[in-house]
This record gives sequence, C-alpha cells and structure tokens, in this order.
Amino acid sequence: MHIRAAAPADWPAIWPFFQRIVSAGETFTFPTDLGEDDGRDWWLLPEPDRTVVAVDGTGTVLGTAKMNRNHQGNAGHVASASYMVDPAHEGGGVGRALCEYTLEWARAAGYRAMQFNAVVATNTRAVRLYTSLGFDVLGTLPEGFAHPEHGYVGLHIMHRRL
Repeated sequence: MHIRAAAPADWPAIWPFFQRIVSAGETFTFPTDLGEDDGRDWWLLPEPDRTVVAVDGTGTVLGTAKMNRNHQGNAGHVASASYMVDPAHEGGGVGRALCEYTLEWARAAGYRAMQFNAVVATNTRAVRLYTSLGFDVLGTLPEGFAHPEHGYVGLHIMHRRL
C-alpha cells in the first residue's frame, strides 16, 4: 500500500465508496443526500490542507483521508482529519495507515494536537483505532447523532497531543 496526494483524477474512484458511506448515514455528519460536486468540494482540499489516497500496487484506491486545521486564529495549532476506507478493503490496515499518515503530516506541519470533533459513538471500529493510536475521548455530546439503526447516539470529541 502506498499513500500519496489525491488528484482530481482520483475522484471517480473515491466517489462510489464516498457516496455509499455518506448515504448510509452511520458515521459522518454530512447530509446523506450530498451530491457528487459538493462531495468533491468538501473532500478534495486545497493546500495548505491536504487530501490523500491509499492505493495498492495496481493503483486501486483503497481509501482516502483529508486533513486540515481544526480552527482558525489562536486555535489554529490543532489539526483535524477524516477518513474513508472503501468497504471492499476494510480490515486490511488501510484506516490505520491513513490515520498514522495524518498524524505525521500534522506533526511535520507544526500542529500541536489533532482533534476529531464528531466521532459517532457506535462507530466502534473507529473509536478502537483512534484510542489505539493515543487518542482520548474528551467528552461526548449525548444524542448528538441520529443513527439510522440505533436512534440517537453520542458524538465523541477525541484528542491527541502531537
């Protein structure tokens, strides 16, 4: 697996799993009916932010991550990131590799911490991954997310110093 900067030409490979994940409404706070153009604009970030793809030896996109400043001004030293792994490639370490990559990017860019603002509490795979990489749950917004199967569930704020 190789992680590289995402290019506009990668979007046709990202969109099918991006749309599937977003429309399921289980893990992201994006509108479930988000259109392709808006999705591309939300995900493919311009510098100084960054969007990457994880690809296999044949160039198949396995997953993607976007990383950016979490806040502006005097809180601009905290980074954030989001991840999507093609469900066909779950369980193969793609999410971990992307998360580790974003942590290194943030550290190299001079950020002091990384914060995730809205980790759905029922997304136990993500919570387990993030905690294994040193993130702590700082708090949970009770019933902050309307999950299509589990009803109203918590949204974790997760943080890690760099």
